[in-house]
Amino acid sequence: MNLNEAILALLKAAFSGVREDGLRHLAAAIGLQVTTEEEAKEVVGKLTADAVSKYVQDWRSGADAEIAKANKTYEDGLKKKYDFVERQQTPPTPPTQTPPEGLTLDAISKLIDSKLSGVQNSITALAGERTAAARRDQFIKKLTDAKVDQASQAMMLRNFDRISPTLTSDDEFNAYLTEADSDIAAIVKERADRGLSGHDKPLFGAVNEKGVSSAVSDYIKERSESGTALTGKEV
Repeated sequence: MNLNEAILALLKAAFSGVREDGLRHLAAAIGLQVTTEEEAKEVVGKLTADAVSKYVQDWRSGADAEIAKANKTYEDGLKKKYDFVERQQTPPTPPTQTPPEGLTLDAISKLIDSKLSGVQNSITALAGERTAAARRDQFIKKLTDAKVDQASQAMMLRNFDRISPTLTSDDEFNAYLTEADSDIAAIVKERADRGLSGHDKPLFGAVNEKGVSSAVSDYIKERSESGTALTGKEV
């Protein structure tokens, strides 16, 4: 089953009382705007019975009007031909007539554009919502991978939510992520510096297995090699 047939099946299931030729025309129009059946389900799910019924009625009225114009053009052509034969026998003065326009591709295109504006707006809105959600998830993953604390994450997400509607292209979004990398690095470094500042360094460094620090051990060795005796404080 191709995409248009799948969309028609969705419309028939949702709007069983609407004439099929109108639903088929609507399915073809939706098929021009979506690429997967999942996107088509989202669009059909947002349509109402009144909107679909009005669309089909308007389309049918417009199509009937265009067909009537085409028939009139054909009839006028026959009348011209008949008048031309009669004029040879009894030449009358033919009236000046402007034949009506027939059913053209341009007229059909304008009709579809005028009736599908609401559907196209719905598709655009859905695509924008999906893009915004995907970008937010990507930004959250970047913060999580960098192990940014919850308070800083909340602050950066608030900033992201404010700037997100202005990022109209992938290039602008990627540029924002690049700028955010420096902010994330600064937050991580600040957290690491705070952690180190909370630990006091030993006065003489680490101790060996005898419980003597390396600085004290080196001092004793130096004094021993120089022959200087170690003495205690006189009391």
